[in-house]
Amino acid sequence: MSYEVVIPVIISFAISALLGPVVIPFLRKLKVGQTERKELESHQKKMGTPTMGGLMILASIIITSLFYIKDYPKIVPILFLTVAFGVIGFLDDYLKVVLRRSDGLLAWQKMLCQILVTAVFAVYMWKYSGVSLAMLVPFSGGKYWDIGWVAIPLMFFVVIGTVNGTNFTDGLDGLASSVTIMVATFFSVVAVGMNSGIEPITCAVVGALTGFLLFNVYPASVFMGDTGSLALGGFVAGTAYMLQMPIFILIVGLIYLVEVLSVIIQVTYFKKTGGKRIFRMAPIHHHFELGGWSETRVVAVFSIVTAILCLIALLAL
Repeated sequence: MSYEVVIPVIISFAISALLGPVVIPFLRKLKVGQTERKELESHQKKMGTPTMGGLMILASIIITSLFYIKDYPKIVPILFLTVAFGVIGFLDDYLKVVLRRSDGLLAWQKMLCQILVTAVFAVYMWKYSGVSLAMLVPFSGGKYWDIGWVAIPLMFFVVIGTVNGTNFTDGLDGLASSVTIMVATFFSVVAVGMNSGIEPITCAVVGALTGFLLFNVYPASVFMGDTGSLALGGFVAGTAYMLQMPIFILIVGLIYLVEVLSVIIQVTYFKKTGGKRIFRMAPIHHHFELGGWSETRVVAVFSIVTAILCLIALLAL
């Protein structure tokens, strides 16, 4: 048990913690600073804080996984989805903050890359993984729902939706890290209970994020950027599919869902009404900030909500 659960957490945490003092000054030298929205006065002091810290998270997960990949081949598809989405995020960050191209990857370029990565994962899951696409139904007493070929288009929707929801969650110091630690811990408990063979990578993510949080809690000395947030979305989606639990993302990943829905609702309403807003600002964590909540309070509340949702999801198994 300690070999596949405790050791990956410790290795990954140590790598992430040791990389901080090396990577952060390097990112500062590259001048890969964060830009902030003008409407958020409290965020203006963050201007110039190094971003692309997701490289620390990715390096920790990859290095730790390499120790286990031979004995635990089922971690490969999760690692692929994590790294592939991390690379898309890295390209976006690099264009934005290093090459100073304000948009980064254009919306259609980012979506095309996400569709291609998801397609590779879908083909692998369908043809080679040996894992059924039937989905465990929460609160059903262990019943699985097989929707046939519809599972493939649904996978594109779930993976890309989860990845972008995680991306929108990354807007406050420690928010995406704290929420995803809860989700990764939930998946680690389930992976061990099901003897699924993926626990080394779920535990590696817990360790990597805990190490990253040393530098990412308020006031953050580094942000994960799209490099980290897209990678974490890939991890959550990939793990859910390897455990046949994509429906459970609706429970444990409710914060991701609410974040992405708040953006869709805000943009749609804004266009339909000629400039009116439902939220003070989207994604929704900024709505609470502009309502008077401190950044640390938003992060604490969202993390507590996710922890409770993870407990509910354990009951739903």
